[in-house]
Amino acid sequence: MKKRKLPPLGAGSMADVAFLLLVFFLIATTIETDAGLNLVLPPWTENETIQPVPEYNVLSIQLNALDDLYVEGEKVRLSDLNQRTKQMVLSEAKSPEEAIVSIQIDNATTYEHYIAVFNEVKAGYKEIWNDTALKKFGQKYDDLETENQKVILKTYPLVISEAEPSDFAMKK
Repeated sequence: MKKRKLPPLGAGSMADVAFLLLVFFLIATTIETDAGLNLVLPPWTENETIQPVPEYNVLSIQLNALDDLYVEGEKVRLSDLNQRTKQMVLSEAKSPEEAIVSIQIDNATTYEHYIAVFNEVKAGYKEIWNDTALKKFGQKYDDLETENQKVILKTYPLVISEAEPSDFAMKK
């Protein structure tokens, strides 16, 4: 009995199948992206001299390991932080351009609580920006052209100073 030779298999279709599977997985897969804070850091300088800042220009915020919130050493609720930020920027600081929000957290502070505090501070500034935009330009801040937004940001810059996390427990 004579054995017949099998015809060679074409490998060209194998590449097509592999390519289709690759395309399918690229389309069907969702890639998770890390959410973070949308911040622009100041440019790095080697020999920057640190000048002391008067206390009346600084809103001091501390979060302890129990996620207790203290503003200027006084325990406050998170919901009051927005108003407290506006009060300091608009009336307590020498000028809004010189206002600084200082946030210090404990090493054991939860990330969620830190973000909540950060959001409340930013919300206070956002209200200031919106009020100013409505008075000056008759529109909300987000609806303004970039140049007009820069005018408002120059008057009311959001300056947040974050101290290194430490181990402190404020119990009052």
